[in-house]
Amino acid sequence: MKQNVEAKFYTDVWNKSGWMQKIMADDLTARILKANVNVHHYESKYYELLHADIYNRFEQARLFSWLKLISTTSNSNDKKALDFGAGTGNLTSKLLKLDYTVTAIDISPEMCIILGHKYKKYVDSKKLNIINKPIEDANLAKSEFDLACCYSVLHHLPDYIGAIKKLSTLLKKGGIMYIDHEASPFNWSDSNLNQKFKQFFIFSNRCINKQYWKMMGWQIPPSTNLNYQLSDYWAFDERHIDHEKIETVLKEENFDFSARIDYHGHYTWIFNPLSYVYKHICKPEKSCWIARK
Repeated sequence: MKQNVEAKFYTDVWNKSGWMQKIMADDLTARILKANVNVHHYESKYYELLHADIYNRFEQARLFSWLKLISTTSNSNDKKALDFGAGTGNLTSKLLKLDYTVTAIDISPEMCIILGHKYKKYVDSKKLNIINKPIEDANLAKSEFDLACCYSVLHHLPDYIGAIKKLSTLLKKGGIMYIDHEASPFNWSDSNLNQKFKQFFIFSNRCINKQYWKMMGWQIPPSTNLNYQLSDYWAFDERHIDHEKIETVLKEENFDFSARIDYHGHYTWIFNPLSYVYKHICKPEKSCWIARK
């Protein structure tokens, strides 16, 4: 009950605040942002259960190993990290374990509430600051962070190139930008036969996850008629993340080093034997970027 009241309060603030009126000048931007708030209003309660592609042990181990490696490059005694599009704390949890002071920002009020409840002791100790705003309207200082990161976020944004530029201004000299879990340039380039196998592979993953939910006695999320065409705006055949543009903007923002790493994702709570075939015949469908200022 308390969480519902809090969620309503934050939603009312979102609808009435000045930044909502400001973005209404751009109708598509407003509709994309609103769609994301609406989708995550529903998904927040079930988010980690819905996203086996994120919370399976293989992906979690890969993600933590990358963040741990990045953390060793910082010479700061008081490491500061920005988790952009923090959600329920996938990156935040790992950054806190790596002794970062974390600023977590997300436009979903429900996600921010869950994040605050999960990591209350870090909020109380000032190791975690949660901001429920678009990044453009957050009061963040230039050159504030040693690490600026986002995971599975760019494809939700009206202007993902603008967001990368904004993140770059928040990094210290020598700071690192880490962008992960976006569709790779190869995601749609497999042959027709391989694409058909990929569709079968995706179907098998869904079946395995549903059976695993039942085996574990987890509450299966109710079905929904949510339309993801706007909330996942850059995740479709007709429009998707342009990695050449990302590379160009990183050069324009004077990053000394940048690299894209392409990889095959894991999509089930337990191992799917078809993954062996999938990785052999299909190109990597996920990408991450690591760049140093």
